[in-house]
Amino acid sequence: MKTSWRSASLVASAAAVLALTTACGQDGGTSSVGSQNVGATAPAGGYGSVPAAGASPSNGYGADGQNLGTQTTPAGKLAVAEDAELGKVLTDGSGLTLYRFDDDTAEPPKSSCDGDCATAWPPVPADDATAGAGIDKALLGEVTRTDGSKQLTIGGWPAYRYAKDTKAGDITGQGVGKKWFALAPDGKKATLASLPGLSVRKDPKLGDIVVDKNGHTVYRFLKDVAWPDPISNCTGACLDKWPVVAPVEANDTKGLKKSGLMAITRPDGIKQMTIDCWPSYTFAGDEAPGDTNGQGVGGTWYVMAPDGKPIGAPKK
Repeated sequence: MKTSWRSASLVASAAAVLALTTACGQDGGTSSVGSQNVGATAPAGGYGSVPAAGASPSNGYGADGQNLGTQTTPAGKLAVAEDAELGKVLTDGSGLTLYRFDDDTAEPPKSSCDGDCATAWPPVPADDATAGAGIDKALLGEVTRTDGSKQLTIGGWPAYRYAKDTKAGDITGQGVGKKWFALAPDGKKATLASLPGLSVRKDPKLGDIVVDKNGHTVYRFLKDVAWPDPISNCTGACLDKWPVVAPVEANDTKGLKKSGLMAITRPDGIKQMTIDCWPSYTFAGDEAPGDTNGQGVGGTWYVMAPDGKPIGAPKK
């Protein structure tokens, strides 16, 4: 699911104003925990609206005219893929993500997606579907649709592809209309196990980087100050694109340098987490966990390493 920019909700904690009581460079924690200011907005409508360029007017279900061959493509040997945002996700034999629909039922299995809906969300045929590694074959079943065809079910839930997913690894249908969700191998909605407030992720290009509890990349602004007191120079409209990372408890972190890991209260009243005393941010241009679109922006924004250093920043 993509958005042009993620708007951040900069919400102050309901607790008392948090002051910096420990000098930078000394071990210290925070006395209150705030929500991370990240999150994308799901497309409106029950099925989304993603008309292809030059396509006929939208039918209102999304993905008009795109990848319609998936309507009859056999499922093949199902597999389990790892996604940075959702953890373990079920795919067909071609690596395309499989989805479930909240308007369906699993007990008994029943599909509520027909007509134009089934064009945007092609039902996965039950024929030839087999369980690959990490999938319990006992969870595979089928349901007879209104047209008489047999649709694959996982744990009772009818399985679909999304016509806007054009290649293996695409998960553009996740959260569409707040009713469509990627399938986990057990038929439940795919979801990543809870992360600590701040932790470390291995990025294939940047190495070890800091991420927040939602898996979003954390950044540092070279115009900020850490010593002797942390000062954020990202204010006003800057915060629309670079939301602050809200405070987390020191014991709610994993893999980070504890020294300088504390919270500050900014002049605008917003509470912000620091790493090695450097103010930390997420980037509204990162549309999904694992994105690092903010790296190098303006020559002043860089992904944070676990010790607070800016990865890839030019040497002074």
